[in-house]
Amino acid sequence: MRTDFDHLFEAAAAFVGVAALADDEAGKAFVNLMKSLFPFDYCVIFAYRGAERPIDLFSTFDAREYEIFVRMYQDGPYLLDPFFSAASLPKPGVWRMRALAPDRFFASEYYRSYYVKTGLSEEVGFFVPAGESVTVVLSLMRGEALGVFRDAEYGLMRKAEPFVAAMVRHVWGRLGPRFDRAVTGRRHGAASEGASARARISQRLTARETSIIELVLQGHSSESIGLRLGVATGTVKVHRRNIYRKLGISSQAQLMSLYLGRLKVPE
Repeated sequence: MRTDFDHLFEAAAAFVGVAALADDEAGKAFVNLMKSLFPFDYCVIFAYRGAERPIDLFSTFDAREYEIFVRMYQDGPYLLDPFFSAASLPKPGVWRMRALAPDRFFASEYYRSYYVKTGLSEEVGFFVPAGESVTVVLSLMRGEALGVFRDAEYGLMRKAEPFVAAMVRHVWGRLGPRFDRAVTGRRHGAASEGASARARISQRLTARETSIIELVLQGHSSESIGLRLGVATGTVKVHRRNIYRKLGISSQAQLMSLYLGRLKVPE
């Protein structure tokens, strides 16, 4: 692994003395900066505020990839993403997906029905609280050909994190109004099928049961859910049986389909 200092300084210079950068300009400069350190296949930058639909600030995807990684993700699967959970805490720093994932993540319905479609070998994110309750996550991704990031490459990311955080706060430090405009626009438009389905599910379940189905779909085992909610594992299992009975389903696959609006929620 050899650092390309020419590209490193060229990319860093894009941020020096510039009062404002467009999303695309900042995203490309970030990609150039990181590619001077190590190779990767994709980059996507999302902004998160609470449980609101994340804003896609930049990505390197083609049209087909954008549909999977962004459009499909924004319609509901983001709520089950370990990166979303970490952004909501917030949990600043540089994090590997596998370090944030629940104990049953790779056997979860979210992983099987959505994440596996990405074909990723690994995803690592810079998590930067940007003010106004917004966290910006800059994700670097590798497919099977490049494989996972090596420890030395991950170490370089951690060294670069203070610079990346300063860049994010400079470029994307005032995203609150963009979220407000997006919320206003959705109020005047039709809700997505997934959002409507989740609202109907919440009406049929208690707040505790709603929390449990999200944890189940995220990939938490009953034991992990019990620890998070401070209840016995047996109590979690009773809740899960009650949830399936109320929703008229018998599998996690059906639960995921209901959650994303692919099955009709029973009246």
